[in-house]
Amino acid sequence: MLQLQRIAHRNAPRTLKRLSQTGAHLGSLNAYQGYATSSDPYDVVVIGGGPGGYVAAIKAAQLGLKTACIEKRGSLGGTCLNVGCIPSKAMLNNSHLYHQAKHDFKKRGIDVAGVELNLPQMLKAKNDAVTGLTKGIEFLFKNNKVDYIKGAGSFISPTKIGVQLLEGGETEVEAKNIIIATGSEVAPFPGGAIQIDEKQIVSSTGALDLQEVPGKMVVIGGGIIGLEMGSVWSRLGAEVTVVEFLGAIGGAGIDEEVAKSFQKLLTKQGMKFKLNTKVLSAEKENGKITVKTESAKGGKEETFDADVVLVAVGRRPYVEGLNLEAIGVEIDNKGRIVIDDQFNTSVKNIKCIGDVTFGPMLAHKAEEEGIAAVEYVKSGHGHVNYAAIPSVVYTHPEVAWVGKTEQELKAADVKYNIGKFPFSANSRAKTNLDTDGFVKFITEKETDRILGVHIIGPNAGEMISEAVVALEYGASSEDIARTCHAHPTLSEAFKEAAMAASAKPIHM
Repeated sequence: MLQLQRIAHRNAPRTLKRLSQTGAHLGSLNAYQGYATSSDPYDVVVIGGGPGGYVAAIKAAQLGLKTACIEKRGSLGGTCLNVGCIPSKAMLNNSHLYHQAKHDFKKRGIDVAGVELNLPQMLKAKNDAVTGLTKGIEFLFKNNKVDYIKGAGSFISPTKIGVQLLEGGETEVEAKNIIIATGSEVAPFPGGAIQIDEKQIVSSTGALDLQEVPGKMVVIGGGIIGLEMGSVWSRLGAEVTVVEFLGAIGGAGIDEEVAKSFQKLLTKQGMKFKLNTKVLSAEKENGKITVKTESAKGGKEETFDADVVLVAVGRRPYVEGLNLEAIGVEIDNKGRIVIDDQFNTSVKNIKCIGDVTFGPMLAHKAEEEGIAAVEYVKSGHGHVNYAAIPSVVYTHPEVAWVGKTEQELKAADVKYNIGKFPFSANSRAKTNLDTDGFVKFITEKETDRILGVHIIGPNAGEMISEAVVALEYGASSEDIARTCHAHPTLSEAFKEAAMAASAKPIHM
């Protein structure tokens, strides 16, 4: 759940009384913008200030709706900005630069000496990026006249929320419409056999704040989070072993061909993989950790020594403290809040978006839902195309995809064509000495309509956006092939892959 800054009552006496009861300093009233009263309820109150929640709040205010956002963390941006997407990208970028300086500059004609890791400074750069962006969202709230309430919200009724304020005391907020956007939290290891302490046995949160480079790191889980964090510490000098229960890395949605290529490239970089392997336990003794595993199908046990273990087995919806049972909001057996196709929960006037409900746990998916949910409130119309939501792994090379995979189409007995183009044949990639990977188009055989695009290679996370637009507008591979792309750019590989799907590429 998310948290927000106090904003004083336009009818001050009630707020003044509350402040005096809790001993809060009256000067803090200057920080407020005003809570709505029961006679003057908000049009929209958003519980949660993560990517979905803060975007929903800003959009609601832009549409002329009186809006507040309740967030308990004390800073906006949710998991993504504070301990997820943003700090991890800072660490990924800076660890890549360090790795290049150590291992790649010489072949580029750059002679350097004495390159050393300054981990405290790297961590500070990460934290500075987070602080700047969280303050930026507060500025957007102020500019758009969104009331920011720092505290933990709990339902009193379907239209009233009690808030335990972070600076002490409590208040009540009333709203005509409420949007739950409380996000997700780290999923514990199944069965409780491994306890996270964020020191030696860490989640992604602890992995972003290790104070020294571990000699050996075991990553439990070969999905996006595990691979990104494992990649960071591998570049900085750790010996990293990824243990994955399934037979491939990359998590749900990744194309099997891409996953195999991805694993080969990460292995070449020094990471080790144990696939089809089940983790049984991780026990600490004398400053070390012993990780016990066995084959996913059962069999002989194997042990690994580690200085740090990263538990990256997924995330789960976060609803703690919301008091949903008191108002009858339905939750399914996976802990997700149940919604319909307009984001309505089982309670009239309460909507829900983001990680706490169905769909991929992605910040950009939550943002799109936040905008659509508010549009439904305002006009009764909204739109999210779940078939065109991209996924990105921000390792190097990056991996990105949108739409269907080959294995999905085979299972559905859909006839398709494949068009591929390697970055090794792209002039910009060759010039940059960064040629690993390829672009892969999957198109419907009869119509040439693009069904999926999968990229492994430099700048994949940016390049995938062109594929998302193509899917959104029902483009064919010929449409892309006939669209002029600047030369020399990496995006020419995208065009050539489209040409390979519809006819033949030029440069291969």
